[in-house]
Amino acid sequence: MTQYRPEVDGLRAIAVVPVVMYHAGLPLLTGGYVGVDVFFVISGYLITSILLREIRGEGLSLVSFYDRRIRRLLPALFAVLVFTTAVAAMLLPPIPFRDYAQSLAATTVFGSNVLFFLESGYFDAAAETKPLLHTWSLAVEEQFYLVYPLLLAALVRWFNGRLFAVLATLVVLSFVASVVVV
Repeated sequence: MTQYRPEVDGLRAIAVVPVVMYHAGLPLLTGGYVGVDVFFVISGYLITSILLREIRGEGLSLVSFYDRRIRRLLPALFAVLVFTTAVAAMLLPPIPFRDYAQSLAATTVFGSNVLFFLESGYFDAAAETKPLLHTWSLAVEEQFYLVYPLLLAALVRWFNGRLFAVLATLVVLSFVASVVVV
């Protein structure tokens, strides 16, 4: 079972504050995405430490790992989706509701980031008209965690003595790729 770590959960809460303040329209905080990035880093650190402890201890159980993720995320996600769908059904005209339904379907399979990316462009609807736009970051995180436990287990097996150096190299390469793409 995942241990409650108040210092990490507190850092996660602090990472969310800039995002909420950005969306509230406060003029001093125009970089809401920085909060998302900080959240990803904190979440990655926490999950990596849990996975390493399991890999080096009794062994990694992917079933247990994904079970914990499901129990932590799905209840809140489905509550948001049910509430949002009820409000969207009452307020949205047919074509925007169809678009909402597409984003609902993409969200349920953690693919909303892909859908919203494919929809982005000059003729795209305003972000304010997409009630589930915020789910893109959850989709990114869950896609990452489909692959990462397997990658980390392989890296521990192949490079255990040099694991930190290998992970640091991957982080730097990922950052460089991000800069190049942007």
